Amino acid sequence: MFLGTYEHTLDAKGRLVMPRKFRPKLEDGCYVTPGQEGCLSVWTPPAFEQEYARVMNLPSTDREGRMFRRIFLGTGTEATPDKQGRIPISDALKEWANLDKDVTLLGQGEFVEVWSTEVWSGEKEIAGAYFQNVEQPIGTGGQEI
Repeated sequence: MFLGTYEHTLDAKGRLVMPRKFRPKLEDGCYVTPGQEGCLSVWTPPAFEQEYARVMNLPSTDREGRMFRRIFLGTGTEATPDKQGRIPISDALKEWANLDKDVTLLGQGEFVEVWSTEVWSGEKEIAGAYFQNVEQPIGTGGQEI
């Protein structure tokens, strides 16, 4: 499980150093895809396989499903961390997430979000306000978490 927030930087070659705590889960490689709200998602192979199945279940007759699949799979990449725990981030993905140098990584349980630190600063304000005021998280169907 990926938990926590970590501040890191992209090196001159566009590689991201993953937190030491995350590295054992990524030893078998990972997948990097565009995420929601302008971040990236880093997936372990088993978690990616589950997400891939959900994406492939989007109807090909639905324009929104096709557009989502095009972005998610069309700009996603497969990566293997090097001995220093660095994973390459493609130019297309750096552009998608507005990544330059300073990045913030957020553990999301089954995957890791990678944000431009500047963008995350604004998004954190929005998420924090929501979190403080929510009575029941969306999607729980009235059940307690």
